[in-house]
Amino acid sequence: MKSRLLSVAALMIVALLAVVPGFAQDAPPTIAEIVVASTQADPAEFTVLLAAVQAADPAVLELLSNPEASLTVFAPTDAAFVAALEALGLTAEALLAQPELVTAILMYHVVPGVFNAEAIVALDGAILGTRLFETALAISVVDGSVMVNDATVVAADVAASNGVVHVIDTVLVPDLEMVMGMMDPMMATEEPMMMEMPGNIAEVVIGAAGAEAPEFTILLAAVQAADPAILATLTGAGYYTVFAPTDAAFAAALEALGTTAEALLADTETLTTILAYHVVPGHFAAETVIAVASAEGGVNIATALAGTTVNVSVVDGAVMVNDATVVATDIHASNGIIHVIDSVLLPG
Repeated sequence: MKSRLLSVAALMIVALLAVVPGFAQDAPPTIAEIVVASTQADPAEFTVLLAAVQAADPAVLELLSNPEASLTVFAPTDAAFVAALEALGLTAEALLAQPELVTAILMYHVVPGVFNAEAIVALDGAILGTRLFETALAISVVDGSVMVNDATVVAADVAASNGVVHVIDTVLVPDLEMVMGMMDPMMATEEPMMMEMPGNIAEVVIGAAGAEAPEFTILLAAVQAADPAILATLTGAGYYTVFAPTDAAFAAALEALGTTAEALLADTETLTTILAYHVVPGHFAAETVIAVASAEGGVNIATALAGTTVNVSVVDGAVMVNDATVVATDIHASNGIIHVIDSVLLPG
């Protein structure tokens, strides 16, 4: 049965990509265009998903249509939405009439960054942050099937110009009591009352490096020397949580590695790998980090370095990220949040 589902899903994807002229021959469509094209295929798919996107905050469609975005979307089938509505005791009309609820549910299906099937499988037993504040998805591999919470991936790696789509057989529903009322400031339909928004993560780092008591100077130099994709991530839509090493942490790491700052900055590939390992998809404030890390053994959280995780735990009241200690928290940015650590994280 599982094999048949995969075959049907694969045929559906081929069909939907053929609906819009030029998709197969030219650059891949955006995620939004894939969803729209699928509703015109025979048989049609993602019709409820499209209706949900249209009913949600306009920023959702803007995000999925943004060719500069970098996203992973877990897309529920129409059958998945029918089952979810029945379980929630709602009609499609009742759900679509609640744009804030629809927006929260949709953003729970969106992950900042591109994670193909291979990277998702490598996250077995870990959590993966989403575009919805303070939430994550549990990834597991059960009897050869890839599970996202309780949903099964039935088709994977639908390439888009702004990311990748994986098709799932169940709608992912966040803790609605927790997320309702937690408004994403970038998705507010009205301008906040003269509220000054912080700069993006890169701008916050630049500001700290230029402060009277400068910090993050080596981190800034590293970002500037790394692959431009790192800077694009730190200035992009996000949301991301960054564990930012202090200058002292970098100095200690250079000594331990037996290298100099100049040598490290000249090694673009290594530098890019190290920096990506400090970036976690999703917005996780200190309160959330402590809550999820307090379980025995902590929790493994996916990083922007595809297929890798950091272990976040609480040891004697201190929050640890691998062997690094969090020494300052909740430095806000427009596209995420920064926590300061006293050691550089090195992927294994």
